[in-house]
Amino acid sequence: MASAFHHATSTTLDKVIGNDEAGFTYGRYGNPTTGAFETAVAQMEGADDAVAFSSGMAAIYAAIALVVSSGDTILASRDIYGASFSVLRDHFHKLGVRPVFVDITDLDQVEAAIQAHRPTAILAETVSNPLLRVADIPRLVALAKPTATRVLIDNTFATPLLVNPITLGADMTIHSSTKYIAGHGDIMGGVIAAGSETAAALREQSRMLGAIASPMDAWLSLRGIKTLPLRYTRQCTSAAAIVSELERDPRISRVIYPDVTFNPGNQFRSALRGAIVSFEVAKAGQPEIYALMDALQMILPATTLGDVYSLMLYPAMASHRALTPEERAEVGIADNLVRLSVGIESPDDILDDLRQALDTAFP
Repeated sequence: MASAFHHATSTTLDKVIGNDEAGFTYGRYGNPTTGAFETAVAQMEGADDAVAFSSGMAAIYAAIALVVSSGDTILASRDIYGASFSVLRDHFHKLGVRPVFVDITDLDQVEAAIQAHRPTAILAETVSNPLLRVADIPRLVALAKPTATRVLIDNTFATPLLVNPITLGADMTIHSSTKYIAGHGDIMGGVIAAGSETAAALREQSRMLGAIASPMDAWLSLRGIKTLPLRYTRQCTSAAAIVSELERDPRISRVIYPDVTFNPGNQFRSALRGAIVSFEVAKAGQPEIYALMDALQMILPATTLGDVYSLMLYPAMASHRALTPEERAEVGIADNLVRLSVGIESPDDILDDLRQALDTAFP
């Protein structure tokens, strides 16, 4: 927990500042605890290096800003996280960057867009938020290669345990470490895994922009990594069990969960498909969804995911609030859609709470 670091001589300090000698000088330039966290993430993702940031959106912003300039086009999945959508639609567009949104699962549409727009980069999510659509990362990399288009993959939902986009050819793997990596709902953080040259450029950029991870958040994220396999495996297996039960409930008109048979290029390292379950409540609108969430007793209504506690979110209110109703409808986010982040509790207890909340909201 230091903002600056002492060296025995000014000569040594000079060498460290000039990158002629390894070491630490100032908190914005690097920290040993943060460095340990970055090394751990790089190893998990099979990357040369990783760079930590103060939040997941800081990492998303840094990844985009590194590869695009005014006049460039970026191709993005139309159903990405709402804040990622907004930063492209509103902020980068004002800087002269043109975002083009496509159905990232429609590879013919992606290929046509690449040929028509010659984008500098593609931004997609391994498993999309909140509709849980799976991107074919090996195919996206193959489509991007002829035009030297950079491939940026948000791997937050899948985690390094399920998919390693870097090993599949992606240029950057982005995480909101707030979520599963730290895993306890008590930090804010982001991290990008990449090749050594890209990571060096990201690190230099972060020094100038100042969106660095705090040492305490990095330390807590390292703590989270110690239990990541235990937590996440439990959450994934519970999610699959919950899906089976929700599909039998007539009050649920649609259950959304990744198809376990879909594994393009063997990108998934196991049969697990994540710990997020989205579902639509039959004949419900905003008032009915609010009543459902208010009736929960164990599951927490919260604007995040990946915690040890089960959490429920209403995308139209929270994650995709910045989208207009028309934009949400175009993406496929209905007014009766909710997103459940499955925690480490007993799946029977999670289901009991869902059932009693449905009983209360829809007597």
